[in-house]
Amino acid sequence: MQRRTGSCTTILVGKDASIDGSTIIARNDDGHEALDPQRFVVVTPDKQPRNYQSVISKVKIDLPDNPLRYTSMPNAILTDGIWPAAGINSENVAMSATETITTNARILGIDPYVEGGIGEEDFVTLVLPYIYSAREGVERLGALLEEFGTYESNGIAFSDKKEVWWLETIGGHHWAAIRIPDDAYVVAPNRMNIDDYNFNSDDTLCSADLPDMIEEHQLNPDFNGFNLRHIFGSATIKDTVYNNPRAWYGQKYFTPDVEKDPMDQELPFICYANRKISVEDVKWVLSSHFENTVYDPYGNGTEDQKKLFRPIGINRNHNVHILELRNHVPDEVAGVHWLAYGANTFNAVVPFYANVNDTPASYRDADGTFDMTKMYWLSCTTALIGDSNYNMYADFRNSFELEVMSAFRGIQAKADFAAMNQENLQAYLEEVNEELAKVSLEKATKLLGNMVTFGSNHMKLRYNLND
Repeated sequence: MQRRTGSCTTILVGKDASIDGSTIIARNDDGHEALDPQRFVVVTPDKQPRNYQSVISKVKIDLPDNPLRYTSMPNAILTDGIWPAAGINSENVAMSATETITTNARILGIDPYVEGGIGEEDFVTLVLPYIYSAREGVERLGALLEEFGTYESNGIAFSDKKEVWWLETIGGHHWAAIRIPDDAYVVAPNRMNIDDYNFNSDDTLCSADLPDMIEEHQLNPDFNGFNLRHIFGSATIKDTVYNNPRAWYGQKYFTPDVEKDPMDQELPFICYANRKISVEDVKWVLSSHFENTVYDPYGNGTEDQKKLFRPIGINRNHNVHILELRNHVPDEVAGVHWLAYGANTFNAVVPFYANVNDTPASYRDADGTFDMTKMYWLSCTTALIGDSNYNMYADFRNSFELEVMSAFRGIQAKADFAAMNQENLQAYLEEVNEELAKVSLEKATKLLGNMVTFGSNHMKLRYNLND
Protein backbone atom coordinates (compact mmCIF):
# COMPACT_ATOMS: atom_id res chain seq x y z
CA MET A 1 0.00 0.00 0.00
CA GLN A 2 1.39 3.40 -1.02
CA ARG A 3 1.82 5.69 1.99
CA ARG A 4 3.39 9.03 2.78
CA THR A 5 5.02 8.82 6.18
CA GLY A 6 7.27 11.06 8.21
CA SER A 7 6.49 14.43 6.62
CA CYS A 8 4.70 17.76 7.28
CA THR A 9 4.68 20.28 10.13
CA THR A 10 1.50 21.83 11.57
CA ILE A 11 0.84 25.11 13.44
CA LEU A 12 -2.43 25.89 15.21
CA VAL A 13 -3.38 29.29 16.64
CA GLY A 14 -6.41 30.10 18.80
CA LYS A 15 -8.41 33.27 18.16
CA ASP A 16 -7.12 35.11 21.22
CA ALA A 17 -3.53 34.18 20.36
CA SER A 18 -3.66 35.70 16.86
CA ILE A 19 -3.00 39.34 16.07
CA ASP A 20 -6.48 40.06 14.67
CA GLY A 21 -8.71 37.55 16.46
CA SER A 22 -8.68 34.98 13.65
CA THR A 23 -8.38 31.25 14.13
CA ILE A 24 -5.49 29.76 12.15
CA ILE A 25 -4.61 26.21 11.15
CA ALA A 26 -1.56 25.81 8.93
CA ARG A 27 0.61 23.02 7.60
CA ASN A 28 3.53 22.26 5.34
CA ASP A 29 2.27 19.51 3.05
CA ASP A 30 5.50 17.53 2.56
CA GLY A 31 6.33 14.23 0.93
CA HIS A 32 9.28 11.91 0.47
CA GLU A 33 9.84 13.06 -3.11
CA ALA A 34 11.16 16.54 -3.91
CA LEU A 35 8.62 17.20 -6.66
CA ASP A 36 4.91 16.39 -6.59
CA PRO A 37 2.87 18.98 -8.54
CA GLN A 38 -0.09 20.45 -6.66
CA ARG A 39 -3.27 22.23 -7.70
CA PHE A 40 -5.63 24.68 -6.00
CA VAL A 41 -9.28 24.13 -6.90
CA VAL A 42 -12.84 24.64 -5.72
CA VAL A 43 -15.05 21.55 -5.42
CA THR A 44 -18.63 22.60 -6.04
CA PRO A 45 -21.49 20.33 -4.90
CA ASP A 46 -22.01 18.94 -8.41
CA LYS A 47 -18.36 17.81 -8.52
CA GLN A 48 -18.38 16.07 -5.13
CA PRO A 49 -18.66 12.28 -5.48
CA ARG A 50 -21.69 10.49 -4.00
CA ASN A 51 -20.08 7.04 -4.22
CA TYR A 52 -16.47 7.40 -3.12
CA GLN A 53 -13.74 4.81 -3.65
CA SER A 54 -10.20 5.18 -2.37
CA VAL A 55 -7.44 4.50 -4.88
CA ILE A 56 -5.01 3.19 -2.25
CA SER A 57 -7.16 1.05 0.04
CA LYS A 58 -10.07 0.46 -2.40
CA VAL A 59 -12.59 1.16 0.39
CA LYS A 60 -16.01 2.23 -0.91
CA ILE A 61 -18.13 4.75 1.00
CA ASP A 62 -21.51 6.23 0.10
CA LEU A 63 -21.59 9.95 0.82
CA PRO A 64 -24.51 12.28 1.71
CA ASP A 65 -26.35 14.03 -1.08
CA ASN A 66 -26.01 17.56 0.31
CA PRO A 67 -22.31 18.51 0.18
CA LEU A 68 -21.01 22.02 0.74
CA ARG A 69 -18.65 23.82 -1.63
CA TYR A 70 -15.00 23.78 -0.49
CA THR A 71 -11.50 24.73 -1.57
CA SER A 72 -9.08 21.85 -2.05
CA MET A 73 -5.46 21.18 -3.01
CA PRO A 74 -5.35 17.86 -4.84
CA ASN A 75 -2.35 16.22 -6.42
CA ALA A 76 -1.89 17.11 -10.08
CA ILE A 77 -1.04 13.49 -10.85
CA LEU A 78 -3.78 11.22 -9.50
CA THR A 79 -2.02 7.85 -9.64
CA ASP A 80 -2.35 7.45 -5.86
CA GLY A 81 -5.65 9.32 -5.47
CA ILE A 82 -6.76 12.89 -4.85
CA TRP A 83 -4.92 13.79 -1.60
CA PRO A 84 -6.83 17.08 -1.15
CA ALA A 85 -4.56 18.26 1.74
CA ALA A 86 -6.74 21.08 3.11
CA GLY A 87 -9.55 23.50 2.44
CA ILE A 88 -12.26 25.84 3.69
CA ASN A 89 -15.93 25.07 3.07
CA SER A 90 -18.79 27.47 2.36
CA GLU A 91 -19.75 27.52 6.07
CA ASN A 92 -16.31 28.85 7.02
CA VAL A 93 -15.07 25.58 8.47
CA ALA A 94 -11.47 24.64 7.69
CA MET A 95 -9.66 21.31 7.71
CA SER A 96 -6.04 20.27 7.16
CA ALA A 97 -5.27 16.58 6.72
CA THR A 98 -2.86 15.25 7.59
CA GLU A 99 0.18 15.39 9.83
CA THR A 100 1.76 11.93 9.85
CA ILE A 101 2.35 10.92 13.49
CA THR A 102 4.00 8.13 15.46
CA THR A 103 2.63 5.22 17.43
CA ASN A 104 3.90 2.17 19.32
CA ALA A 105 3.61 -1.61 19.31
CA ARG A 106 1.46 -1.76 22.46
CA ILE A 107 -1.54 -0.11 20.83
CA LEU A 108 -1.01 -1.71 17.41
CA GLY A 109 -1.02 -5.13 19.05
CA ILE A 110 -4.45 -4.38 20.48
CA ASP A 111 -5.93 -2.36 17.61
CA PRO A 112 -3.90 -3.03 14.44
CA TYR A 113 -4.10 -0.94 11.30
CA VAL A 114 -6.83 -1.74 8.78
CA GLU A 115 -5.40 -2.25 5.30
CA GLY A 116 -8.78 -1.59 3.69
CA GLY A 117 -9.49 1.48 5.78
CA ILE A 118 -9.35 5.22 5.15
CA GLY A 119 -6.29 7.49 5.25
CA GLU A 120 -4.78 10.80 4.26
CA GLU A 121 -5.83 10.30 0.66
CA ASP A 122 -9.48 10.34 1.71
CA PHE A 123 -10.10 12.42 4.84
CA VAL A 124 -10.81 15.88 3.37
CA THR A 125 -13.16 14.52 0.70
CA LEU A 126 -15.07 12.44 3.25
CA VAL A 127 -15.42 15.11 5.92
CA LEU A 128 -15.02 18.77 4.90
CA PRO A 129 -18.10 19.05 2.60
CA TYR A 130 -20.44 17.86 5.39
CA ILE A 131 -19.53 19.82 8.52
CA TYR A 132 -20.79 23.10 9.95
CA SER A 133 -18.31 23.50 12.81
CA ALA A 134 -14.86 22.32 13.83
CA ARG A 135 -16.39 20.09 16.51
CA GLU A 136 -18.64 18.46 13.90
CA GLY A 137 -15.51 17.74 11.85
CA VAL A 138 -14.00 15.86 14.77
CA GLU A 139 -17.21 13.92 15.35
CA ARG A 140 -17.68 12.98 11.68
CA LEU A 141 -14.09 11.85 11.17
CA GLY A 142 -14.15 9.98 14.48
CA ALA A 143 -17.26 8.06 13.41
CA LEU A 144 -15.68 7.18 10.06
CA LEU A 145 -12.51 5.94 11.78
CA GLU A 146 -14.53 3.73 14.09
CA GLU A 147 -16.57 2.29 11.20
CA PHE A 148 -13.92 1.83 8.51
CA GLY A 149 -10.62 1.95 10.37
CA THR A 150 -7.37 3.48 9.11
CA TYR A 151 -4.10 2.08 7.77
CA GLU A 152 -1.85 4.80 9.22
CA SER A 153 -1.35 7.26 12.09
CA ASN A 154 -2.31 10.86 11.43
CA GLY A 155 -3.10 14.18 13.08
CA ILE A 156 -5.89 16.32 11.60
CA ALA A 157 -6.73 19.98 12.27
CA PHE A 158 -10.18 21.58 12.19
CA SER A 159 -11.23 25.17 12.75
CA ASP A 160 -14.18 27.50 12.55
CA LYS A 161 -14.35 31.18 13.50
CA LYS A 162 -14.41 30.38 17.21
CA GLU A 163 -12.60 27.09 17.80
CA VAL A 164 -9.53 25.10 16.75
CA TRP A 165 -9.52 21.32 17.25
CA TRP A 166 -6.78 18.71 16.82
CA LEU A 167 -7.54 15.01 16.31
CA GLU A 168 -5.02 12.17 16.40
CA THR A 169 -5.75 8.65 15.20
CA ILE A 170 -4.87 5.82 17.58
CA GLY A 171 -4.30 2.34 16.21
CA GLY A 172 -6.71 1.10 13.57
CA HIS A 173 -10.04 2.36 14.93
CA HIS A 174 -9.45 4.68 17.86
CA TRP A 175 -8.92 8.43 18.12
CA ALA A 176 -8.68 11.35 20.51
CA ALA A 177 -9.20 15.08 19.95
CA ILE A 178 -8.68 18.24 21.96
CA ARG A 179 -9.83 21.84 21.61
CA ILE A 180 -6.88 24.22 21.50
CA PRO A 181 -7.30 26.99 24.11
CA ASP A 182 -8.21 30.32 22.53
CA ASP A 183 -5.03 31.98 23.84
CA ALA A 184 -2.67 29.14 22.87
CA TYR A 185 -0.69 27.87 19.91
CA VAL A 186 0.65 24.47 18.86
CA VAL A 187 3.63 23.37 16.77
CA ALA A 188 3.07 19.74 15.79
CA PRO A 189 5.75 17.67 13.99
CA ASN A 190 5.53 14.02 12.91
CA ARG A 191 4.95 12.46 16.29
CA MET A 192 1.94 11.83 18.48
CA ASN A 193 1.57 15.29 19.96
CA ILE A 194 -1.27 15.37 22.51
CA ASP A 195 0.15 15.10 26.02
CA ASP A 196 -1.95 15.83 29.16
CA TYR A 197 -5.53 14.76 28.53
CA ASN A 198 -8.75 15.03 30.55
CA PHE A 199 -11.36 12.52 29.46
CA ASN A 200 -14.05 14.39 31.43
CA SER A 201 -13.54 17.82 29.82
CA ASP A 202 -15.95 19.53 27.43
CA ASP A 203 -12.84 20.39 25.40
CA THR A 204 -11.97 16.78 24.56
CA LEU A 205 -13.62 14.14 22.38
CA CYS A 206 -12.49 10.54 21.79
CA SER A 207 -13.53 6.98 20.99
CA ALA A 208 -16.09 5.95 23.61
CA ASP A 209 -14.05 2.97 24.83
CA LEU A 210 -10.64 4.67 24.90
CA PRO A 211 -10.38 5.06 28.72
CA ASP A 212 -11.49 1.48 29.28
CA MET A 213 -9.00 0.19 26.71
CA ILE A 214 -6.14 2.00 28.46
CA GLU A 215 -7.09 0.46 31.80
CA GLU A 216 -7.94 -3.02 30.54
CA HIS A 217 -4.68 -3.42 28.62
CA GLN A 218 -2.51 -1.56 31.15
CA LEU A 219 -1.25 0.94 28.59
CA ASN A 220 -0.53 3.92 30.87
CA PRO A 221 3.14 4.15 31.89
CA ASP A 222 2.57 7.13 34.21
CA PHE A 223 1.67 6.96 37.90
CA ASN A 224 -0.78 9.84 37.66
CA GLY A 225 -3.00 11.29 34.93
CA PHE A 226 -3.17 10.54 31.23
CA ASN A 227 -0.48 11.65 28.78
CA LEU A 228 -1.58 10.37 25.38
CA ARG A 229 1.89 10.82 23.88
CA HIS A 230 3.27 8.50 26.57
CA ILE A 231 0.43 6.00 26.15
CA PHE A 232 0.03 5.83 22.37
CA GLY A 233 3.04 7.60 20.87
CA SER A 234 6.77 7.11 20.67
CA ALA A 235 9.91 8.43 22.31
CA THR A 236 12.54 7.11 19.92
CA ILE A 237 15.98 8.29 18.89
CA LYS A 238 14.43 9.26 15.55
CA ASP A 239 12.07 11.60 17.40
CA THR A 240 15.06 13.39 18.97
CA VAL A 241 16.50 14.34 15.57
CA TYR A 242 13.51 14.28 13.22
CA ASN A 243 10.54 15.57 15.22
CA ASN A 244 11.38 17.22 18.53
CA PRO A 245 13.76 19.85 17.06
CA ARG A 246 11.00 21.23 14.86
CA ALA A 247 8.67 21.69 17.83
CA TRP A 248 11.57 23.20 19.78
CA TYR A 249 12.42 25.75 17.09
CA GLY A 250 8.81 26.86 16.60
CA GLN A 251 8.36 27.22 20.35
CA LYS A 252 11.69 29.06 20.57
CA TYR A 253 10.39 31.57 18.02
CA PHE A 254 6.98 32.16 19.59
CA THR A 255 8.06 31.86 23.24
CA PRO A 256 11.78 32.75 23.31
CA ASP A 257 11.97 33.21 27.08
CA VAL A 258 11.30 29.49 27.72
CA GLU A 259 14.57 27.56 27.46
CA LYS A 260 14.29 24.01 26.09
CA ASP A 261 16.53 21.38 24.55
CA PRO A 262 15.90 20.56 20.85
CA MET A 263 15.99 16.82 21.56
CA ASP A 264 13.67 16.99 24.58
CA GLN A 265 11.01 14.26 24.42
CA GLU A 266 8.73 16.24 26.76
CA LEU A 267 8.30 19.45 24.76
CA PRO A 268 4.76 20.66 25.54
CA PHE A 269 1.83 20.36 23.15
CA ILE A 270 -0.14 23.43 24.26
CA CYS A 271 2.02 26.59 24.31
CA TYR A 272 1.57 30.31 24.95
CA ALA A 273 3.38 32.97 22.92
CA ASN A 274 4.97 36.16 24.26
CA ARG A 275 3.06 38.21 21.66
CA LYS A 276 0.09 37.89 19.31
CA ILE A 277 0.77 35.72 16.26
CA SER A 278 0.37 36.87 12.65
CA VAL A 279 0.09 34.96 9.38
CA GLU A 280 3.60 36.24 8.59
CA ASP A 281 4.87 34.65 11.81
CA VAL A 282 3.29 31.32 10.92
CA LYS A 283 4.76 31.41 7.42
CA TRP A 284 8.22 32.25 8.78
CA VAL A 285 8.23 29.27 11.12
CA LEU A 286 6.96 26.92 8.40
CA SER A 287 9.81 28.17 6.16
CA SER A 288 12.48 27.99 8.83
CA HIS A 289 15.62 25.85 8.91
CA PHE A 290 17.08 26.57 12.36
CA GLU A 291 18.35 30.04 11.43
CA ASN A 292 20.85 31.56 13.88
CA THR A 293 21.75 28.14 15.28
CA VAL A 294 24.53 25.69 14.46
CA TYR A 295 21.88 23.34 13.04
CA ASP A 296 21.07 25.57 10.03
CA PRO A 297 21.97 23.66 6.81
CA TYR A 298 22.95 27.04 5.31
CA GLY A 299 24.73 28.22 8.46
CA ASN A 300 28.19 28.12 10.03
CA GLY A 301 27.99 24.98 12.13
CA THR A 302 30.04 21.88 11.44
CA GLU A 303 28.87 19.58 8.67
CA ASP A 304 27.65 17.11 11.31
CA GLN A 305 25.69 19.83 13.14
CA LYS A 306 24.12 21.12 9.93
CA LYS A 307 22.89 17.63 9.04
CA LEU A 308 21.80 16.56 12.53
CA PHE A 309 18.16 17.75 12.56
CA ARG A 310 15.37 17.64 9.98
CA PRO A 311 14.45 21.29 9.17
CA ILE A 312 10.90 22.62 8.91
CA GLY A 313 11.37 24.30 5.54
CA ILE A 314 12.77 21.55 3.33
CA ASN A 315 13.09 20.60 -0.33
CA ARG A 316 10.12 18.25 0.13
CA ASN A 317 7.61 21.05 0.91
CA HIS A 318 4.97 20.68 -1.81
CA ASN A 319 2.67 23.40 -0.51
CA VAL A 320 2.16 25.48 2.60
CA HIS A 321 -1.40 26.44 3.47
CA ILE A 322 -2.49 28.83 6.21
CA LEU A 323 -6.27 28.63 6.69
CA GLU A 324 -7.44 31.82 8.36
CA LEU A 325 -11.02 32.38 9.54
CA ARG A 326 -11.42 36.05 10.43
CA ASN A 327 -13.75 37.50 13.05
CA HIS A 328 -13.36 41.19 12.22
CA VAL A 329 -14.99 41.02 8.77
CA PRO A 330 -18.37 39.75 7.45
CA ASP A 331 -18.77 35.98 7.04
CA GLU A 332 -18.78 36.32 3.25
CA VAL A 333 -15.09 37.33 3.23
CA ALA A 334 -13.98 35.67 6.48
CA GLY A 335 -12.31 32.59 4.98
CA VAL A 336 -8.83 33.15 3.57
CA HIS A 337 -6.89 30.24 2.08
CA TRP A 338 -3.28 31.48 2.14
CA LEU A 339 -1.21 29.35 -0.22
CA ALA A 340 2.29 28.89 -1.61
CA TYR A 341 3.92 26.06 -3.52
CA GLY A 342 7.31 24.37 -3.40
CA ALA A 343 10.13 24.60 -0.87
CA ASN A 344 9.27 27.46 1.47
CA THR A 345 12.67 29.16 1.47
CA PHE A 346 11.89 31.25 -1.65
CA ASN A 347 8.10 31.59 -1.86
CA ALA A 348 5.32 33.75 -0.41
CA VAL A 349 1.78 32.88 0.63
CA VAL A 350 -1.13 34.42 -1.28
CA PRO A 351 -4.37 35.33 0.60
CA PHE A 352 -6.98 33.75 -1.67
CA TYR A 353 -10.61 34.30 -0.70
CA ALA A 354 -12.35 30.97 -0.12
CA ASN A 355 -15.88 32.14 -1.00
CA VAL A 356 -15.47 31.51 -4.74
CA ASN A 357 -16.45 28.95 -7.37
CA ASP A 358 -13.14 28.85 -9.25
CA THR A 359 -9.44 29.58 -8.74
CA PRO A 360 -6.76 31.30 -10.89
CA ALA A 361 -5.30 29.14 -13.66
CA SER A 362 -1.69 29.69 -12.57
CA TYR A 363 -2.49 27.98 -9.26
CA ARG A 364 -5.14 25.57 -10.59
CA ASP A 365 -3.74 23.94 -13.71
CA ALA A 366 -0.28 22.53 -12.98
CA ASP A 367 0.46 19.01 -14.15
CA GLY A 368 3.54 16.84 -14.53
CA THR A 369 4.91 18.98 -17.38
CA PHE A 370 7.43 21.67 -16.41
CA ASP A 371 5.76 25.03 -17.10
CA MET A 372 7.03 28.33 -15.67
CA THR A 373 3.62 29.95 -16.18
CA LYS A 374 2.30 27.67 -13.42
CA MET A 375 3.11 28.82 -9.92
CA TYR A 376 4.08 25.37 -8.67
CA TRP A 377 6.89 25.01 -11.20
CA LEU A 378 8.03 28.63 -10.90
CA SER A 379 8.32 28.30 -7.11
CA CYS A 380 10.25 25.03 -7.36
CA THR A 381 12.70 26.56 -9.85
CA THR A 382 13.36 29.60 -7.65
CA ALA A 383 13.93 27.42 -4.60
CA LEU A 384 16.36 25.21 -6.52
CA ILE A 385 18.50 28.16 -7.64
CA GLY A 386 18.30 29.71 -4.18
CA ASP A 387 19.53 26.48 -2.61
CA SER A 388 22.68 26.57 -4.76
CA ASN A 389 23.95 29.59 -2.79
CA TYR A 390 21.45 30.52 -0.10
CA ASN A 391 23.49 33.28 1.51
CA MET A 392 24.03 35.01 -1.83
CA TYR A 393 20.33 34.96 -2.72
CA ALA A 394 18.70 35.44 0.71
CA ASP A 395 18.48 39.23 0.43
CA PHE A 396 16.71 38.89 -2.90
CA ARG A 397 14.19 36.62 -1.16
CA ASN A 398 13.76 39.03 1.75
CA SER A 399 13.09 42.00 -0.53
CA PHE A 400 10.70 39.94 -2.64
CA GLU A 401 8.69 38.72 0.33
CA LEU A 402 8.34 42.21 1.82
CA GLU A 403 7.30 43.67 -1.53
CA VAL A 404 4.85 40.95 -2.48
CA MET A 405 3.26 40.60 0.97
CA SER A 406 2.76 44.37 1.09
CA ALA A 407 1.00 44.19 -2.27
CA PHE A 408 -1.19 41.30 -1.10
CA ARG A 409 -2.14 43.09 2.11
CA GLY A 410 -3.07 46.20 0.14
CA ILE A 411 -5.25 44.28 -2.31
CA GLN A 412 -6.92 42.42 0.56
CA ALA A 413 -7.68 45.60 2.53
CA LYS A 414 -9.33 47.22 -0.48
CA ALA A 415 -11.28 44.07 -1.31
CA ASP A 416 -12.56 43.65 2.25
CA PHE A 417 -13.87 47.20 2.16
CA ALA A 418 -15.44 46.97 -1.29
CA ALA A 419 -16.82 43.43 -1.10
CA MET A 420 -20.13 44.14 0.62
CA ASN A 421 -21.13 46.62 -2.07
CA GLN A 422 -20.82 44.07 -4.85
CA GLU A 423 -23.92 42.80 -6.64
CA ASN A 424 -22.22 39.47 -7.39
CA LEU A 425 -19.84 38.96 -4.48
CA GLN A 426 -18.37 35.62 -5.56
CA ALA A 427 -17.57 36.92 -9.02
CA TYR A 428 -15.90 39.95 -7.45
CA LEU A 429 -13.81 37.78 -5.11
CA GLU A 430 -12.77 35.63 -8.05
CA GLU A 431 -11.54 38.81 -9.77
CA VAL A 432 -9.59 39.74 -6.63
CA ASN A 433 -8.05 36.27 -6.51
CA GLU A 434 -7.04 36.65 -10.15
CA GLU A 435 -5.35 39.95 -9.30
CA LEU A 436 -3.54 38.33 -6.35
CA ALA A 437 -2.35 35.45 -8.55
CA LYS A 438 -1.20 37.87 -11.27
CA VAL A 439 0.84 39.90 -8.79
CA SER A 440 2.26 36.72 -7.29
CA LEU A 441 3.34 35.33 -10.66
CA GLU A 442 4.84 38.65 -11.79
CA LYS A 443 6.76 39.25 -8.56
CA ALA A 444 8.02 35.66 -8.39
CA THR A 445 9.16 35.84 -12.03
CA LYS A 446 10.96 39.09 -11.25
CA LEU A 447 12.66 37.44 -8.27
CA LEU A 448 13.83 34.54 -10.40
CA GLY A 449 15.11 36.93 -13.07
CA ASN A 450 17.07 38.96 -10.51
CA MET A 451 18.60 35.80 -9.11
CA VAL A 452 19.62 34.52 -12.54
CA THR A 453 21.07 37.90 -13.57
CA PHE A 454 23.06 38.32 -10.37
CA GLY A 455 24.08 34.68 -10.09
CA SER A 456 25.40 34.49 -13.65
CA ASN A 457 28.26 36.78 -12.66
CA HIS A 458 29.26 34.35 -9.91
CA MET A 459 29.37 31.10 -11.86
CA LYS A 460 32.46 28.98 -11.40
CA LEU A 461 32.70 28.41 -15.15
CA ARG A 462 34.46 31.65 -16.01
CA TYR A 463 37.93 32.94 -16.84
CA ASN A 464 39.25 36.52 -16.82
CA LEU A 465 42.12 37.64 -19.13
CA ASN A 466 41.44 41.27 -20.01
CA ASP A 467 38.34 40.29 -21.98
